[in-house]
Amino acid sequence: MRQLRSTLGSWEGFLLAVLVLIYLVNAMNSAVFLTVGNQINMFQLSVEKIIVALVMTFVIINGEIDLSVASVMGLAACAFGWLVQAGVPSAGAVAIAMAIGFLCGAFNAFFIVWFGIPSLVVTLATMIAFRGFARVLVEDRGISDFPDWFDRLGQGGFIGPVPFAMVVFAVLALIAYLLLQRTAFGRKVYFIGANRAVAEYSGLDVKVVKAKIFIASGVISALAGLLFAARVGAVRGDIASGFELDVITMVLLGGVSIFGGAGTMSGTILAILIVLAMRNGMALQNITGHIQTGVLGVLLILSVMVPIIRETGSRMMARAR
Repeated sequence: MRQLRSTLGSWEGFLLAVLVLIYLVNAMNSAVFLTVGNQINMFQLSVEKIIVALVMTFVIINGEIDLSVASVMGLAACAFGWLVQAGVPSAGAVAIAMAIGFLCGAFNAFFIVWFGIPSLVVTLATMIAFRGFARVLVEDRGISDFPDWFDRLGQGGFIGPVPFAMVVFAVLALIAYLLLQRTAFGRKVYFIGANRAVAEYSGLDVKVVKAKIFIASGVISALAGLLFAARVGAVRGDIASGFELDVITMVLLGGVSIFGGAGTMSGTILAILIVLAMRNGMALQNITGHIQTGVLGVLLILSVMVPIIRETGSRMMARAR
């Protein structure tokens, strides 16, 4: 009972209440909102973003940021399309695209971890560079002649009507939750994000942990890029542009502190559901994509401000006592 009260009084409890409210409002405004087909469609249209949001949770809790995730998605997808068009077997093209994601993550980690350059600076630079490489590969044209199995993977049902990407998300979400909340590695992620200097003095392998997180970010982003290419059936140089806004919004709205050291995977998952339900509800009401993006921008600002306001209020109350 005490644990239940604690959960309901937490940020995750607040997010759960907001999620229930959004579902109720959307259900009253649209008869199709709660249908199975619409719920699957709600996930399918943003599944690549929410997959990346899982690994972004680790990055931000660790006190870092990765602005290059959408560009890695685009580069991996464009590399796959270019390789298939060049006659490389599709399985080999998938493996190379995933290897590119690994190398992108390792490149970020190299400059952030061993050179000590702030991740904001490094990933801002690689966001531009990786996107440029993607455009070089495909120039201004689109590539859409993919193998049938690849198209079916992204556009057909995998388990009944549930697409393959949703199954991937469910599996990764479970793994991410257990890894962050139930393992020694997860505790290291929190400890380093809260105070890197203390973590280093305590003998933790700070550089190794950070390197693993950025490499995982690159690999998961590459996977998401391939899933996106399979779903839309084509790639262009601007594929997945701007996705980092939605990803970071979901993570911060979930209660992950932009300063690191705080947040939960369950909070991120609840925030994912809130953003998806809001987007879907607005789409069913014929609200344009530009307004939807504006609403997400406001959410991003609020998700950064609210934890700061809460922390400031707690300090003021403590001083008053």
